[in-house]
Amino acid sequence: MFPFERIIQIDKNSKIPIYKQIAFSIIDAIRNGTLKAGTHLPGSREMSKMVGVHRKTVIAAYDELNAQDWIVIVPRKHVSVSDRIPLLEPKKWNISDFKTSYEHSFQLPFRSINNQINTNESSFIPEIIIDDGHPDVRLSPIDELLKTYRSYTSKNYSIKNAHIGTDQGTLRLREELAKFLAETRGLNILPKNLLITHGAQMSIYLAVHLLLKSNSKIIVGKPNYPVANNTFLEIGAKLVEVTVEENGLDVDAIEAVCKKEKIAAVYVIPHHHYPTTVTLSIERRMKLLQLSQHYSFAIIEDDYDYDYHYTSSPYLPLASGNHNGNVIYIGSFSKVLDPSLRMGFMVAPENFIQQCVALRKLIDVGGDGYMQNALATLIKDGELKRHLKKAKKVYHFRRDFLDNLLKDKLQDYIDYMLPSGGMSVWIRLKPKYKVLELTKISQLKIIRINEEQNAFRFGFASMNEQELETTVLLIEKGLKSL
Repeated sequence: MFPFERIIQIDKNSKIPIYKQIAFSIIDAIRNGTLKAGTHLPGSREMSKMVGVHRKTVIAAYDELNAQDWIVIVPRKHVSVSDRIPLLEPKKWNISDFKTSYEHSFQLPFRSINNQINTNESSFIPEIIIDDGHPDVRLSPIDELLKTYRSYTSKNYSIKNAHIGTDQGTLRLREELAKFLAETRGLNILPKNLLITHGAQMSIYLAVHLLLKSNSKIIVGKPNYPVANNTFLEIGAKLVEVTVEENGLDVDAIEAVCKKEKIAAVYVIPHHHYPTTVTLSIERRMKLLQLSQHYSFAIIEDDYDYDYHYTSSPYLPLASGNHNGNVIYIGSFSKVLDPSLRMGFMVAPENFIQQCVALRKLIDVGGDGYMQNALATLIKDGELKRHLKKAKKVYHFRRDFLDNLLKDKLQDYIDYMLPSGGMSVWIRLKPKYKVLELTKISQLKIIRINEEQNAFRFGFASMNEQELETTVLLIEKGLKSL
């Protein structure tokens, strides 16, 4: 019998539930090749005896592994490692014409970043705004966060401490965040592996300015997060697009590209891909890590939407696996607390983080130390976990409520696939209807429209049931008039 008690590490003093510790240990053994596809695992009774825990704990661990497709459970027969897991080897002058100085355009040579900048400012705010997936600030523990923030501005120790180390992020926040990410995402990191940024976009900008050069090639999904694409293009990098399917990025297409040309990096959004909301499957995650090792490219893992998964726990990040430091992991608190709270983070090897800090200091001396320490307290006191638990329940209900509305009111006009998590639904209009027609509805503004895909993102998390119903009825009325 395989010595499972040797690979399953249980720390009863850890805040991570024991069933998750068992699941993490088995996942690690599968990832590093110790457990092969098809390998039979002991039954729950036998495993409980081997590792010294209650049988129900083992059943919970197996249920979690089964929900994430790591194992297959055949009732009353056997439990085995999924055969979809790949085999592994162990281990971007006339008075009428007079203008004041700054009414003139700048005439000297300078770089143009974007030729389609919209400078029109309008005070008009439509009745309804469909965002592309924002949290509901009405549920957010902002009051508690600001209360802690204010208390820190009145204490001498806190005042001094708030100005120390903000170029990388205050040590207090990095320490608490390292623990939080270990417990919730299986990331084995130290504070030195963390950089606190002004949102995920800053993390992407810093990472690619170190990873990419002019003409470097980076693989992205099609369609993809447009702001990230623009960042890559601004550096002079070349985008190599691969299809995003129901199970995420087409990793076989990535392999085919790598066989023909040198790739510097792959940008991936593993949970609820932007804009299509699909999730990268376990087998594709595994293969992408293999390809990264074999073809020596970096993986930029933008996990902005990790915390909201409804049918099971989220898949562990690529960054939690064995990757020899090849994965640059990016996350954000903007999707948890408030989009206006620009707070993100990057996880990477220490030498990469140090260079990101050096680059960041050229344009930004650091973040808000008071806010970072207030957020650290929110994490330490468990307030963030409590908020996530409550918000996930509410957003799950709103997703299902929207699903029923779409089926009842818009099924003749649209197609969509309900996402397993996240805060938005990717909706495609049927060919006879054009998504741009929705922009003619005066009471409505849709933040993210994709004309090429004839689709738009419907952010549902920030709307309550009455707001969702009003919005869907408005869309129905607009489509009926076409």
